[in-house]
Amino acid sequence: MKKLSIAFKNIALVKEIESPENPGGLEKRVALTPDDVGRLTAVGINVFVEYGAGLGVDFEDKEYLKNGSVMQKADDIYIDKDMIIKFKGPSLQSISKMKKGCTLFCMAHFHSFPERAKMLEDNQINVIAMEEILESPKLETDEQILSRTGMAQALKCFIDDGAIGDLKVFIIGRNERLAGSIRRAGNRNPYSLRLLHRDIKFEEVKETGSETLYFYDSKNYNDLDRLIKKLEQSNSNVFDLYQFEIESGQGAIADYRKSHAPLEFGLRRIQCLHETGQAGARYGVELLKENKPELDICEAKVVVLGYGNVAQGAIHEVYDQGCKNVSILGRTHTLKGKIEYWLKDADLIINGAELEQKLRGKSYLISNDHLKNVIRKRSVVIDLVGGSESNRSAVEAVLSCTFLTNPHFIKDDITVSALWGWPMLGMMRESAIKYSSQITDVLIIKEKLIEGIGTLKPGVKRALVCGPF
Repeated sequence: MKKLSIAFKNIALVKEIESPENPGGLEKRVALTPDDVGRLTAVGINVFVEYGAGLGVDFEDKEYLKNGSVMQKADDIYIDKDMIIKFKGPSLQSISKMKKGCTLFCMAHFHSFPERAKMLEDNQINVIAMEEILESPKLETDEQILSRTGMAQALKCFIDDGAIGDLKVFIIGRNERLAGSIRRAGNRNPYSLRLLHRDIKFEEVKETGSETLYFYDSKNYNDLDRLIKKLEQSNSNVFDLYQFEIESGQGAIADYRKSHAPLEFGLRRIQCLHETGQAGARYGVELLKENKPELDICEAKVVVLGYGNVAQGAIHEVYDQGCKNVSILGRTHTLKGKIEYWLKDADLIINGAELEQKLRGKSYLISNDHLKNVIRKRSVVIDLVGGSESNRSAVEAVLSCTFLTNPHFIKDDITVSALWGWPMLGMMRESAIKYSSQITDVLIIKEKLIEGIGTLKPGVKRALVCGPF
């Protein structure tokens, strides 16, 4: 590794305590594991770790000591540090302890807590929001491109004929190869987009014929029930991604890369987006079982708003839970006057769609009127996006994120949850390890944030939400 120019020589790793987004101090994760602290100290960075910082996820102080850190008490941890690293945003009391001009590196959610944002600005603390750092340029794997171009080919004749708006798209089975297919289909605005469980039988299929497209991947699908043959015989359109890969895959990928320059920004660099969707959907299923014990979860009507990275995690989870029929809504499906069709029969509704900043607090995808008059009683709404009173969610009833102290609430006999920190539900240690690896990568490997505010790479520069000072 080329020798780093280290601007942030002294780094503090701070323990999570009660803060605006951590009531009760129930967030126990630590931003850096002992092994990753060792990676930092190995390149010449002084890492000061607050006593007990990792105990909540079973990393002991002695492990940090073995990896070259200096342990400090809470009263000393902020003194004379160039950078302060923590997972959640800081408590208000801790801001005055930070030296002027230092850099706070955390999940800042800067616009959700205006009082704290003003205190940080007034105290001249640079803030780099972990959740705002993006890949730059966007990274796309061959597999992602394959699934996208495969779906594009499957839809081509319907788009050319102007029939896409009447097309009902069904994706059979779920794997990572098919995730890009869901995104591409959603972006093309078919009449409907549904995920069917791989165990579904022909007798359970509700719709066939020329206005249906069944998309599957025979590389990962054993058609023991001869579903595909029966669909073909029913005059339905059927497309096999694996067959497309064999016949056209390499050429399609090469042509795509040639004609599509990488976007300037891509996925969040420090994220557990898929895990967030999984945890939220898992909790939604638990709540649904409590609310409707008579309902077979496999037969539950599930609606997922969006098909981005968080929504894909939710889709993954409800599929693994055995849900046979999942409706996936894009922008045209969530328009006022149309979304009601999808909400009225749903048992579990999962929102993974965000609104533009200018629409937050003014427009809602799932309104209070929907809760009162459209959605069936005892159903469950899971909001994966969340928000605050100053940065509202697309779910009107969510005035602010819920927390582990009170993870859900009831409104008009509908259960609503919008937890801040979904991976905390059973994934604390695993998500802490993943986040730590990504944070370390941003600090010293790819983006080299450690070299200072003046040398920020584009994906990090956009995340400087306060400063430079």
